[in-house]
Amino acid sequence: LEGAVNADVQSADFAQALAALDPDRNYAVYCRSGSRSKAAMAVMQQSGFSNLFDLAGGIGAWQSAGGQVVTD
Repeated sequence: LEGAVNADVQSADFAQALAALDPDRNYAVYCRSGSRSKAAMAVMQQSGFSNLFDLAGGIGAWQSAGGQVVTD
């Protein structure tokens, strides 16, 4: 997604990646299928993030619905 930040919830650096984000902004959280994004949202909520939105079904569902994906 345009402006996306890749922060892997399974990475040892996930807490460091969260520290660089503003907890008061809105975030759409997603992964390939939806499992890791739910785990990431739980950690983010525990870290004070409250404006989180789950991209239900993951990036695959987004693309199937016609959503655009930007890659480097």
